[in-house]
Amino acid sequence: FLQGGTSVYLWNLSREFAARGHRVSLVTPAHGRLDDLRGRYDVEDLGYSDDYLLPLVLDPEVWHGFPAEVGLPVHTTAHRIRLEGVDLYFLSNDHLDQLPDTFYPPYSAKGRDLVFFKPLVFQVDSVRFLRRWFGEERAIVHAHEPYYHYLLPAALRDDPDKLVVSTVQSNMPITKKVYAPEVRRLLELLGAGTDLPQDSPPAVPDLEAVRQYQQLTHLHYEYPPDHVALYRLVLENADLIDFLSPGQLDFYASFRDTPFEALFAHLPLARAVKENAHKMFVGGCAISDQWLAWDPREVDRSAVLGGLGLDPALPTFFHNARYALHHKGQLELMRAVDRVLSDGLAANFVVRCISGAPLDDPYFREVAERHRGRLHLESERVDERRVFEYASAADFCLFPSKFEMDTFLIAQGEAMACGAVPIATAQEGMAHFRHARPEPETTGLAVNRSFAEDDPLLIAALVARIGEAVTLWSEDPARYGELSERAVTVARQFTWEHCADLHLAAFHRLWRAEPAELPAERALRHGWFDLLKDEEITAEAALAHGDPGAYARLAPVDTPVARRFFRAAWERADFTTCERIVDRFPTAVTADDVRRLRERCSVTDDGTLVYRLPHAERVQLVIPAPRDPAARALPEVRELRRTGTGVFEGPPPPPGARLLLTLSSGRVTWDEARHG
Repeated sequence: FLQGGTSVYLWNLSREFAARGHRVSLVTPAHGRLDDLRGRYDVEDLGYSDDYLLPLVLDPEVWHGFPAEVGLPVHTTAHRIRLEGVDLYFLSNDHLDQLPDTFYPPYSAKGRDLVFFKPLVFQVDSVRFLRRWFGEERAIVHAHEPYYHYLLPAALRDDPDKLVVSTVQSNMPITKKVYAPEVRRLLELLGAGTDLPQDSPPAVPDLEAVRQYQQLTHLHYEYPPDHVALYRLVLENADLIDFLSPGQLDFYASFRDTPFEALFAHLPLARAVKENAHKMFVGGCAISDQWLAWDPREVDRSAVLGGLGLDPALPTFFHNARYALHHKGQLELMRAVDRVLSDGLAANFVVRCISGAPLDDPYFREVAERHRGRLHLESERVDERRVFEYASAADFCLFPSKFEMDTFLIAQGEAMACGAVPIATAQEGMAHFRHARPEPETTGLAVNRSFAEDDPLLIAALVARIGEAVTLWSEDPARYGELSERAVTVARQFTWEHCADLHLAAFHRLWRAEPAELPAERALRHGWFDLLKDEEITAEAALAHGDPGAYARLAPVDTPVARRFFRAAWERADFTTCERIVDRFPTAVTADDVRRLRERCSVTDDGTLVYRLPHAERVQLVIPAPRDPAARALPEVRELRRTGTGVFEGPPPPPGARLLLTLSSGRVTWDEARHG
């Protein structure tokens, strides 16, 4: 009744809480499926009835031909199933019972069909149900995914009996906004304060190219001024903010090393994140008990692979995720598989892109047909045991997810728990699987993060890693076995029991009204030195963030220290810090350093733009489009041609253009484009 990873998370965690004697109640829409439920469970119809008129204030820029405000008559009933110690409450009305097969409205309904507001009706219904059914009982309200609960923390903020914990399930754009008049009207209906935070865009002219480019990264979109950032509503009103992994929390706090980092630092939301960082904790996520209970050694590899028409004697790679072409890096994955198999690599690939229907992408079908007997491609939902058998028969698992949209990635953990060595993106949200760690901790092979669609750098990295993996499997079985054992050990640490421990520790502190504190190590990671005492600052953190002022609170910044600052900043392509060091400590750097810094970008007499940076893998010229109030302006992006190691050439940059650098470390950052 939730679908996706959220359902796995919520049900397993609730069962674990209940097993420890806590009273656990789940509240969900009935989705028009009460008759189905009655055929399977004992459904109790509760003596609950709620009748009201729900006012929807519609954005006239989106809802053309609709009135400014629509009143939805709501008549809600509640129904309960008691299952494994958990009370499941199903709210039913004409609006929540729509879309019984998909549960969530398609985005195409926005501006066309009021069914789009089904999740919003559920938010209002939930608040009213909590207040009436649970009355003055003290409770922790554990809400999941800010996009589906942004009203709850504000609506319950002044209720001393209802403590709200918000779990960030996915990395939706942190700046996602909703129509502010609509939010105010609903909060008014719920008897809550209607003062909303102001989140106007920064007036930084030279960031126009940076701002426009974000629409290509899936990290940030622009909204009109009459909209409010829903995550900020949650940040400022929830009692605690919960994340699925340490890397997810870190990523969502700073967007470090991404194309969005520079712009995010200028947004009011960045300030709000910092001011509320003490509320954040990692409740974790886990692999299902059933998956961990099965024994991979009982799986007949020959039967599984042979049944798919593959050769059990060859190294086998496995991918399992919903069909999400760009989010999951599946386009690059298929291009890499096509390339290595066309080049004659002897290996099997089992690729599951789950869509519930045959994949309609002609390229995917083409590749599968071209490499029949080496590649098995499927999209159907199948029994969990069958997926377990695929993972157990595999030697490696492939997870090239992009745009930092994955937060825990249960599927990678499942495959690792069966002994598959991971080849995966070095995303922060997946760092807990340790495939990007150095020895002696690494569990597999990493590829750099990607923030571009159909990314040739990611394709090339996958091709290289797949080749390395086959060589490892065939020529160094002892080393392969060591990585496989580590992968199993790491993955099997992620249990729902441990996840419950982390949550309950945070819940108990909240219940006892203990003040939440920001860990010093988190402030150090994000360079929030103003929140730290002098003795908490470390030299490494000050160097990593290019902050000589923070370092000076520990010790004097002398010439050798200034030289370290310059080197660290140069490696990060943080040229502002480099210039600061040159100005303040001219003897700390050589004449060659200054020349490389000042001449990294130039325009030749014939108008050619030349950019030199030894550790750059790709340089792109981003040219902003003229602002169009009626449409989202998309920039023009031109990739500079690599003419040598760290040397790139392209057309002369027009005014306002910026350079987007992808470094060999995987960091993506911006630089100015010299105009001659």
